[in-house]
Amino acid sequence: MRKGLSALLWLATLLLAVWAWNLKDPHLLALRPYESALLIGLCLLLALLFQRYQGRRACVLGMAVLLGSAGFSAYGEWTLQRQKAAVQAGELSGARVVGAHLLVGYSDLDELRMLVGRGLVAGVFITRRNLQEKTFKQLQAEIVELQQLRHAAGLPALLIASDQEGGLVSHLSPPLPQRAPLASLLADSPNTAQQLRRAEQYGAVQGAELARLGINLNFSPVVDIKPETPGQLLDFHSRISQRAIASDPGTVSTIALGYSRGLQSQGVLPTLKHFPGLGRVSADTHHFSASLDAPLAELNQRDWRPFREVAGQTHALIMLGHVVLSAIDPDNLVATSPRVIEDLLRGQWQHQGVLITDDLTMAAAYNRGLCTVAIGALNAGVDLLLVSYDHEKVYPLLDCLSQAQANGTLDRKQLERSTQRLAEQQSWLSETYPQP
Repeated sequence: MRKGLSALLWLATLLLAVWAWNLKDPHLLALRPYESALLIGLCLLLALLFQRYQGRRACVLGMAVLLGSAGFSAYGEWTLQRQKAAVQAGELSGARVVGAHLLVGYSDLDELRMLVGRGLVAGVFITRRNLQEKTFKQLQAEIVELQQLRHAAGLPALLIASDQEGGLVSHLSPPLPQRAPLASLLADSPNTAQQLRRAEQYGAVQGAELARLGINLNFSPVVDIKPETPGQLLDFHSRISQRAIASDPGTVSTIALGYSRGLQSQGVLPTLKHFPGLGRVSADTHHFSASLDAPLAELNQRDWRPFREVAGQTHALIMLGHVVLSAIDPDNLVATSPRVIEDLLRGQWQHQGVLITDDLTMAAAYNRGLCTVAIGALNAGVDLLLVSYDHEKVYPLLDCLSQAQANGTLDRKQLERSTQRLAEQQSWLSETYPQP
């Protein structure tokens, strides 16, 4: 019994030490309101158990680990609160400069009002958690209020983003109608002209619904090529096989082009995702690192065709997935790789549209260091950093990016070029989605 208890104490101690090291991890967002207090309390409780049931040497070592974990947790909590207080007090010089590249989710509307009114974010992501106990009209009124805050501050209109693909990913349904996935438009084997027409009608109807709510940016369409095999066992969220349009790149291009035109006709920007294509990627980047190892010739002819063709004919953003493109840059995520962004997208493709990252709180990016990835992405030529799930990470991001901007770590020329691209996007939006 004593040996079993000792083993359990050491196992629990190890788990708490790992937890303390990963304090505020996005996977633990549900615990966030009481995470630090709970962790510190458990450390102190185990320290008492060590004192009672372990010998002197084991007791000293165990208590040192536990008290160190408790202290580390307290420091982590203090750091976050300091960062939050600095943002709220307006103490970060240059915060508005870097904030113009952040698109964030939220749960606390008062905090969001502060960020929006001070120009500390470029856009807001709205999803299911923002709909709880709210009617369509209430959410619509909140969005109008946020746009009015921007207008009163003399700032450009906010990007108001949603993830409304249709089918599996329809985060605003209800109150918006649940629509079939874009792949459903291929029923009855329509020819190319019919596919284009159907997709444009679909996009126009959905775009009108989104615009009525106040949405002007939709994270759709998915233009990853549909894989021939179903998703892996540990694919909890990507599920590309269920979200992709088709396995034929020409069909994907046609549907995505028509759909994007339909959205744009209602003043809603489409987003092509997830470059460089997740159809060949088995790992779920929400939780694991991933690489795309296919030859460039295959990617050019197949996987990248929809991205090039649709981006070249619309105002669509391109969302960068959190994968390593082995054939071009085996060390960096595509969002932080100048070889991918400057050489391939901006250079070979001559694409000067807006690039946005997938959510930086996904494990494939977050585990490389939130600030490291954010700085790397902006320096590589990305325009918008998405922080949608763990919205509280906007505070450490504003803190570290402001410091990077002040000490010259951020590439000023890249920021200037990015600012110009965002201004051109805003110019198009202002014609179709005027400020209140």
